[in-house]
Amino acid sequence: MSEEIKKNNYSADSIQALEGMEHVRMRPSMYIGDVGVRGLHHLVYEVVDNSIDEAMGGHCDTIGVAINEDGSITVEDNGRGIPVDLHKKEGVSALEVVMTKIGAGGKFDKDSYKVSGGLHGVGVSVVNALSVHMKSTVFRDGKIYEQEYERGKSLYPVKQIGETDKRGTRQTFYPDNTIFTQTTEFSYDTLSARMRELSFLNKGITITFTDKREVNEKGEFKSEVFHSDEGLKEYIRYLDGNREPIISHVISMDHEKGEIPVEVALIYNTSYTENIFSYVNNINTHEGGTHLQGFRSGLTRTLKKYADASGMLDKLKFEISGDDFREGLTAIISVKVAEPQFEGQTKTKLGNREVVSPVSQAVGEMLENYLEENPNDARVIIQKVILAAQARHAAKKAREMVQRKTVMGGGGLPGKLSDCSEQDPARCEVYLVEGDSAGGTAKQGRDRNFQAILPLRGKILNVEKAMHHKVFENEEIRNIFTALGVTVGTAEDSKALNIEKLRYHKVIIMCDADVDGSHISTLILTFFFRFMKELIEEGHVYIAAPPLYLVKKGNKKEYAWNDVQRDQANERMGGSANIQRYKGLGEMNAEQLWETTMDPEFRTLRQVTIDSLAEADRVFSMLMGDEVPPRREFIEKNAVYANIDA
Repeated sequence: MSEEIKKNNYSADSIQALEGMEHVRMRPSMYIGDVGVRGLHHLVYEVVDNSIDEAMGGHCDTIGVAINEDGSITVEDNGRGIPVDLHKKEGVSALEVVMTKIGAGGKFDKDSYKVSGGLHGVGVSVVNALSVHMKSTVFRDGKIYEQEYERGKSLYPVKQIGETDKRGTRQTFYPDNTIFTQTTEFSYDTLSARMRELSFLNKGITITFTDKREVNEKGEFKSEVFHSDEGLKEYIRYLDGNREPIISHVISMDHEKGEIPVEVALIYNTSYTENIFSYVNNINTHEGGTHLQGFRSGLTRTLKKYADASGMLDKLKFEISGDDFREGLTAIISVKVAEPQFEGQTKTKLGNREVVSPVSQAVGEMLENYLEENPNDARVIIQKVILAAQARHAAKKAREMVQRKTVMGGGGLPGKLSDCSEQDPARCEVYLVEGDSAGGTAKQGRDRNFQAILPLRGKILNVEKAMHHKVFENEEIRNIFTALGVTVGTAEDSKALNIEKLRYHKVIIMCDADVDGSHISTLILTFFFRFMKELIEEGHVYIAAPPLYLVKKGNKKEYAWNDVQRDQANERMGGSANIQRYKGLGEMNAEQLWETTMDPEFRTLRQVTIDSLAEADRVFSMLMGDEVPPRREFIEKNAVYANIDA
């Protein structure tokens, strides 16, 4: 049969039926989101979820997670151990069914698991399918059982390899580098943040996290132990450790409403931001959902009722809105739902309508009791609400000024913006450049077709410590809004960003490679996180990486982004090269800036992502807040490659 006939012969034989593990390997992103850094770490979460489910059922209280010397992951718990007896339908051990069949597992049996976090996930079999090698060890009924797999296929039947007096399951896996082509290296900080989060969400559980790739001077592995006796109450204190509280206690409750376990903790602080984090069965529902709706209605209803009865609102000339009750609020809502229904763009929005009322009632009762028992705190909260309402009206006027100046509002672009000629936002990028000098060089070096330049004068306002109307009145911030073409605030949601109006799909922060440059980058990122979070969540924000050194000898030249690259380049040139240290973007000419930092063919851009909203909130409040010691500790811990100028 000729090639042309083959191409046009669309028959039943043309339909490729991929089953189970084959389909996972062919379309991994359907199961774990992507095959980048996030997808890689999702594998660990899937395995840990199984252990957490055992803990939520009361069968496990200790979980160990380790990054091994070879880069593999081991997760071990002291639960019941995966069953190893014969599965009647499949004709093999139940362990092999769980490990090699998609959708298999005890979580779908309501007698085994009343509530499961892993139901939102895809199961350990997907981890197995995406691993070049995996080993399951089960400690059950006084015996040790084992089975190994390669790319999801068992290498031998489940076998007994010894006896033991302990129980539980140990899983060790190594991700397949033919699937995770970007990296198979796990981040200690990313996994550590998730283990800490899980310990707060499941009080009483002990999670030990160890990195065997790193050994200290005493010969000990890098390790942390996470355990929380108070759950969300402790979590609030951890997240708000860098903010000043305005009430004396964390307000909290933990009980079952309408057969739905509801745990809530909240506190008010002096900040002007609202930080609410919601979870369903340990899953971070960053798009919110019905549990968040219930929380907000319960909070607003109860505080409004108390404020009206107190008479403190009598002299206010305008209505209080729901936003006003949440300014300076840090809150966490965690619910356990037997059959969660998820929706939204990333399937992280809870859709179960039956959750709204129980959460609303629980929050209302909790607040009513607290306000009655703590009248001084109640008065402070209502005073904070009144100030928030007054500031909101001032911010509304300031926002309207920004809107009038945006392109869409017909006010024209900022005078300092050098725009590009391309009209399609998907092809356009804008550089936010530190200073007029570097901005001038960038304008000369750029490709005018698709690259725009917006110089920023000095350090922009620290939005972490500014009232909202001050933010919108700041000239540099107004210029960013106007250049990007977006505004904050709609009739439906006063904090929503009209991201569909975004004029550039790459927003690139380009600052000097020194301490001041890092500070300016952090100020800009703080602004984006607090006022344009959608830009980060949808992958539009990047940080440029200008080189630190130019290594030159005769006609040879190489750029270096760190000391190791500098020394290697110098060695390649015979050890006597001329080394120039760039202290700022302004020290480069237009050609150098283009070929190192702006040319899409050769530049390095670091995309800004958010692994954990709660952890990101904590870090920004710490870096941009008033408390110096935690900021110094963070910088010292993370400044391994930093070059701190005198």
